[in-house]
Amino acid sequence: MPEPDREPDQAVVARLRAAGCVFAEDEARLLIEAAGSPADLDALVSRRVAGEPLEPLLGWVEFGGLRLHVAPGVFVPRRRTELLARRAAELAASTVAKSGIAVVVDLCCGVGAIGAVVADRVPGAEIVAADLDPVAVECARRNLAPDRVFEGDLFAALPSELRGRVDVLAVNAPYVPTDAIALMPPEARDHEPGMALDGGVDGLDIHRRIAAEAADWLTLGGTLLIEAGEEQAAVSSALFAAFGLEPRIESDDDLGATVVIASAPAA
Repeated sequence: MPEPDREPDQAVVARLRAAGCVFAEDEARLLIEAAGSPADLDALVSRRVAGEPLEPLLGWVEFGGLRLHVAPGVFVPRRRTELLARRAAELAASTVAKSGIAVVVDLCCGVGAIGAVVADRVPGAEIVAADLDPVAVECARRNLAPDRVFEGDLFAALPSELRGRVDVLAVNAPYVPTDAIALMPPEARDHEPGMALDGGVDGLDIHRRIAAEAADWLTLGGTLLIEAGEEQAAVSSALFAAFGLEPRIESDDDLGATVVIASAPAA
């Protein structure tokens, strides 16, 4: 990143500010850093002014203290998901302390942000990730061990030998109600894949599918963590309880995050 006192190109700042970019000077610095030539810079600024998200233009997003690769057309990890990643890492660390290893699955992994945070913080964790979106999978293979990132639909993508062995199942499934997608910022609704946003009528269609299978993949005492909207969390929690897991809800007001944490019985 450029030095803090470096003045960005004021013409770039002016273009970004005119397009409504609140942090125009900061964005200008980042785009100048990312550009390989004046022509590249002009193209990047034009795309940003047209409404493309900043992070894919830069080629990276900062998440959980890491710089992760992202590409145009993928779901960009949100800061609120750092709560889920932090709790997943803590659970994995506890398991490693007890048994020397923890099997962690980052399901609906997107670019692999949750798995990358766990891998960085818990060296003894075995990270496996999966997603349906091939573009996201390619990004995840740059952020995680590539041979442990799989493409496919939910649990069907995972190696069968993981069934009953997963200590931590971390999921950031789509949970936006279909009708609410139109109300999202254009950066998301126009430039991120619908499959990463659309959770069905009430936003919980994928939660239902995961709840129906999760217990079969968790080890005794294993834990599932899944992000939800604050108003959805009680319903999501009940879904996992109906399939034998023991759920609780955790929120972080600073991050605007809500996570359902559901544990399998220890015996």
